[in-house]
Amino acid sequence: MQQIVAFLVTGLLAGILAGLFGVGGGLVIVPCLVLLLGFGQQAAAGTSLVALLAPVGIGGVYAFYAAGKINSTHIKFGLLISLGMVFGTYFGSRIAVVMSPVTLKRAFCVFLVVTAAKMWMTTTQ
Repeated sequence: MQQIVAFLVTGLLAGILAGLFGVGGGLVIVPCLVLLLGFGQQAAAGTSLVALLAPVGIGGVYAFYAAGKINSTHIKFGLLISLGMVFGTYFGSRIAVVMSPVTLKRAFCVFLVVTAAKMWMTTTQ
């Protein structure tokens, strides 16, 4: 039961942050699975992808659309991105499963640091 609650809380946190920042899988779910739940890096990445199979964004999309923050053009762009993700996740997964867990974990850390630094340096307000 405790593990089920941990997964539900991870999903809730990922959903909240996805609604706020457009992040979830790589920035929330994967670190939670690795650091808090003891998953290996590859198992965490795969499990995160399973979680994202469901229409996780539908509630957030509705809220943003209802508030007038996005329109049909944005939805079209998002659908195009999701089409790219179908192929991108396939190829990314093919690379991940042949990498050593240590190399994959380190590459993920570099990705997070570079992304954070770039966001920090380009923030003007």
